[in-house]
Amino acid sequence: MAATTKQIGQRGEQIAAEYLRRKGYDIITLNWRCQYGEIDIVARQQEVIVFVEVRARHTSTTEAAFESVTPRKRQRMLNSAYAYVNAHDLPEETDWRIDVIGIALRYSAPPLIDHAENALDW
Repeated sequence: MAATTKQIGQRGEQIAAEYLRRKGYDIITLNWRCQYGEIDIVARQQEVIVFVEVRARHTSTTEAAFESVTPRKRQRMLNSAYAYVNAHDLPEETDWRIDVIGIALRYSAPPLIDHAENALDW
C-alpha cells in the first residue's frame, strides 16, 4: 500500500528533526500551528531561532521538494514565523531565520537530505 501524503510528511519531519539534532540544534517544538498554517519544526541553533519547513517526496533527488515551495508558501512561512515570535513574546532583537529541508525518500537507498539555511533569501 502506498504511503499517504500525510505519512510521507510525518516521516520527513522525523528524519529532519533527527538530522537537526545530529547537527547540534535543539528542537523547541514540532508542528506549531497558527492562523497562517504550521511550522514543521522550531529549533534553536546557538542563539538563533530557526523555523524549519520540511518538504519530503518519494523521488531520487530533493529537487521536487524545493520546487514545491511556492511564493504563496514562502509568504505563509514568513507570516507563521512572525506569529510565533509574537505569540511567544520574543524580544525584538531575537535573531531568527527560516530554513527549508528537502528530503528525497528513495526506495532503494537511505533518504537524501538537503538543508537550505535562510531559505527566503534564495
